[in-house]
Amino acid sequence: MSRVVLVTGTSRGIGCGLAQHFLDQGCKVAGCSRGGSSITHPSYTHFQLDVSDETAVLAMVRAVLETHGTIDVLLNNAGIASMNHLTLTPYASARKIFDTNFFGSFLFLRESAKAMIREKAGRIVNFTSVAMPLSLEGEAMYAASKAAVESLTRIASKELAPFGITVNAVGPCPVSTDLVAGVPEAKMQALLLRQAIHRYAGIDDVTNVVDFFVSEKSAFVTGQIVYLGGVGG
Repeated sequence: MSRVVLVTGTSRGIGCGLAQHFLDQGCKVAGCSRGGSSITHPSYTHFQLDVSDETAVLAMVRAVLETHGTIDVLLNNAGIASMNHLTLTPYASARKIFDTNFFGSFLFLRESAKAMIREKAGRIVNFTSVAMPLSLEGEAMYAASKAAVESLTRIASKELAPFGITVNAVGPCPVSTDLVAGVPEAKMQALLLRQAIHRYAGIDDVTNVVDFFVSEKSAFVTGQIVYLGGVGG
């Protein structure tokens, strides 16, 4: 039986790549974004919502369960960033970053975990960023939101382990997506030089780690954070 994979933030970038990757594996994929779908596939279902809208998240998870009966894998990819000096960061901007990056991840983790507990199995992968261990200037709110995601990952891994559910996180280094499109190239090159491997990550680099975390053979791997590009935690 094909696995049911729920991916957040699938309109473009990493999320779109993740959805396509699992569709290519024969999985049934449910995705969401604030806008419409960029994916056309008979095994893909798209939901248009804000991941921090609790009512909308509950409705999506309920719809996926009504259609497929289960959620085998959750990939909490949806995220936003905004570069700004701490003293110039509006409260509204900080709140929006936390609403999307942390509270969105929390809501989908909580609701998907309820379904996984009934099945006594499941794989959850959250998305953090190298901005957290590198303590990047101008990324205080973004890095802080990802630090919260990492803490959620570690604690959830302990709370959900008795039910056969693993919870891990992957922290991509810069991927050439819309998330970094507005950052000056000189800044990006300086960031890449702080990695052991001085290049952008590709979608394949990300899916390689995700595949490991969601493998049925990885039942003994939980509470782990893997950063790409040779960036240490």
